[in-house]
Amino acid sequence: MSATFGRGAATNFQEDLQNSDCILIMGSNMAEAHPVGFRFVVRARERGATVIHVDPHYSRTSACSTTYVPIRTGTDIVFLGGIINQVLQQERWFKEYVLHYTNAATIIDERYVDAEDNEGIFSGFDPQKGEYDIENAHWNYAREDEQGQGQGQEGQGVAHPSASSEPDSWSATSGAHHRDGAGGHSTSGIRRDPTLQHPNCVLNILRRHYARYTPELVAEVCGCTVEQFMAVAEALMSNSGPDRTSAIVYAVGWTQHSTGVQIIRTAAILQLLLGNAGRPGGGVMAMRGHASIQGSTDIPTLYNLLPGYLPQPSVERGHNTLEDYLRKESVPTGYWANMPRFIVSLLRAWYGDAATPHNDWGFGWLPRTTGDHSQLVTFTRMAEGKVKGLFLFGQNPAAGAPNARLNREGLRRLEWLVVRDFFLLESATFWKEGPDNPDPAKIGTEVFFLPAAAGAEKPGTLTNTQRLVQWHDKAVDPPGDCRSDLWFVWNLGRRLKKLYEGSALERDQGILNLTWDYAQDHPETLPDGTPGRIHDEPDAEKVLMEINGYRVADRTQLAGFDELRDDGTTACGCWIYCGVYPQKGRNRAADRPDRLDVPVGRPQLNWAWAWPANRRMMYNRASADPQGRPWSERKRYVWWDPAQGKWAGLDVPDFPLNRPPDYRAPQGATGMDAIDGDSPFIMHSDGKGWLFAPSGLQDGPLPTHYEPVESPADNPLYRQRVNPTADVVQHPLNPVAPPADPRYPVIATTYRLTEHYLSGGMSRFDSWLNELQPAMFVEIGPELAAERGIEHGGWVVVTSPRGQIEARAMVTPRLHTLTVGGRRVHQIGIPIHFSYEGEVTGGQANELIPIIVDPNVSMHEGKSFMCDVRPGRLPTHMDVPTVPVAPRPTTEPMPDTPHQAQPEGMST
Repeated sequence: MSATFGRGAATNFQEDLQNSDCILIMGSNMAEAHPVGFRFVVRARERGATVIHVDPHYSRTSACSTTYVPIRTGTDIVFLGGIINQVLQQERWFKEYVLHYTNAATIIDERYVDAEDNEGIFSGFDPQKGEYDIENAHWNYAREDEQGQGQGQEGQGVAHPSASSEPDSWSATSGAHHRDGAGGHSTSGIRRDPTLQHPNCVLNILRRHYARYTPELVAEVCGCTVEQFMAVAEALMSNSGPDRTSAIVYAVGWTQHSTGVQIIRTAAILQLLLGNAGRPGGGVMAMRGHASIQGSTDIPTLYNLLPGYLPQPSVERGHNTLEDYLRKESVPTGYWANMPRFIVSLLRAWYGDAATPHNDWGFGWLPRTTGDHSQLVTFTRMAEGKVKGLFLFGQNPAAGAPNARLNREGLRRLEWLVVRDFFLLESATFWKEGPDNPDPAKIGTEVFFLPAAAGAEKPGTLTNTQRLVQWHDKAVDPPGDCRSDLWFVWNLGRRLKKLYEGSALERDQGILNLTWDYAQDHPETLPDGTPGRIHDEPDAEKVLMEINGYRVADRTQLAGFDELRDDGTTACGCWIYCGVYPQKGRNRAADRPDRLDVPVGRPQLNWAWAWPANRRMMYNRASADPQGRPWSERKRYVWWDPAQGKWAGLDVPDFPLNRPPDYRAPQGATGMDAIDGDSPFIMHSDGKGWLFAPSGLQDGPLPTHYEPVESPADNPLYRQRVNPTADVVQHPLNPVAPPADPRYPVIATTYRLTEHYLSGGMSRFDSWLNELQPAMFVEIGPELAAERGIEHGGWVVVTSPRGQIEARAMVTPRLHTLTVGGRRVHQIGIPIHFSYEGEVTGGQANELIPIIVDPNVSMHEGKSFMCDVRPGRLPTHMDVPTVPVAPRPTTEPMPDTPHQAQPEGMST
């Protein structure tokens, strides 16, 4: 989404789904994984909206939808690309919106070669390196030369990462940054053809690229019928336009693929063509699976980003000085032109008075990346003995990461490991428990387990799926020696500063000069006024105040990021959060309204605070037409008020407040002055939504279908079968099945259950939840069960090239056997929550999953891999309790709508 819209986070807010006329849910089981937010989908349906679920697995989301379409996992780009083709072929695209608000009319460098014309490979691919030479790939915009003749020209800036999708988001952007396709020092000179006649204008490239994504091809590749596909396409097209909007909802069912970023981008392109971005009831809702996954990417736990989506300095990019960094990473036009303000203010927040112009504001104290330091790659290096120690905060890679066996091998090769968690989960006990039958005498890892405080036992913020920063108070002290993560990190920092005290080594100055003044001014008290017993507990609000930012001279808080400066007079820990704490004692994350009955269509602006600038819907300038008028009264949201000379409406405008719709950037304008009054996507250098992404992606400017690395099918579109830039991690413990391997003929996909959470590190230790979901099971379709002699409730063994697990069989028509390329293909579904620790145990799905890395965000391909399934148990089986199972289901056809009777045995 960052490459399409300019920011990677959810465009709208969950309550806004009730304003949708049509909702397409793909890559998500929202009813079970996000049940609180799903109530707004239900409300939309009650008001007459069409709700569509396209998924390999029939679930409660399917049951609550008006239409369900089964699909082969890993073929989402074909399905969505087919809809794009129908939109363009039938001329159903929102013409006025697309012509003004996207780069549809922009002409691309004539040297660009599309994957459509080169068997699935775009121009610029280096087969020796297995990657694209982005700077010489000719994906950039064409520009006028001095004689006025069109030519391609490389840009001099980069397209910046911004709140990428994740997802579950694991919302990182690639460690490499690319030149900005708008190019040059201004947006002037970019060649456009408003008549859309030029063969290399974006819309015509798009037409050619998706022309072969016909309904028949969609049915052949995805396994659905032509009629099912066309019904979905028609519903979206009919419910998009001036007076109607459609929304798209996704989660990790899209991100966990070797083409995950491009799946999401296909949906974003579709929303631009239909005119749904930046409008009420529209947009792309990225559902985050944790309470603060969005916050963990905003103020990142990611190796390649600084807070606010600033690129981490890189050796490979030649970031030797701040000047080098800004020269290579700054964009001359659009809002990212303010990057010098963001980075200097961040350095002032971190290093205080020690950051001066004479030492580059402390830029030299920031660590540099030297390559891919993402988790999956790092654990592979760990398994090779190349990592000494590890801190684990709320993570459980011994059970919860793909290829858990390789992850446990990595933990065994460490010298020391610190695990902070609620319970002794698998990552703390890998040395004595598990399917590997470890011998503790042969494991040299020293494990330190530090008990952690739970959410109600510590204050702080959570940033949820719609960018909403919400403060939670501490209700009680944590028991015993349990401490908050903030307590641990702050006290660790204090000890490190003490340890390095007096050092004159340059390498130590970053730690010595780090601002660390978060101590409580007064003894901590609980909500009832009684003293807290935890000593040395830092003040979480002081941390949030620093994140918000302040004026260095008098320490007054900043009201918004427009007040940031690059001269050292302001400090800010994360520029996108500036405004959450605008004055001392004014914590907007703790805002709660006096009344909750807000009218439909209006966001609850006084419930907590959303970045950026408390905008609940991003790009909302697009909710008005090019003249600034609402597209329709029914869908009015933000509009230009000529009497006041500013933008007004139901939300904080995501646009310069006083910029009129008819403003045109003067020749040579820079920064926000270069953004026209009808260009809503201000984080892009040209202010347009990018149907064609001239930069920012590692695997192509347009999404194209590649098969999952482990797949039973060939790619019917191109000779290039899989994503050529995907990285299959090379390690003896990470074998990958070759294409159509007869030993592994079954497709597996994974998913979560409402009653459990991720690898089960919290939920498998909770007796109430365990009573609701007491055992591991695998869902198997009736046809496959009959072929293999598998009985409902009986034991089965699932095998992949990485390992094998056992589980109870749930034989159910919720998993369809599909006809793909003229042959029957079976799919099975595996919950992700079980392992060998906790009150209930069971085979863990992550034993089976390969480490195959997406080139943009280093996400694994856990949603589609090959396996085999047979009745029986493993020779030395895990102690899985025997539990009652539902009656064997019938093999009646799956209902087309939730109004029909459900098959028997639908509950677990």
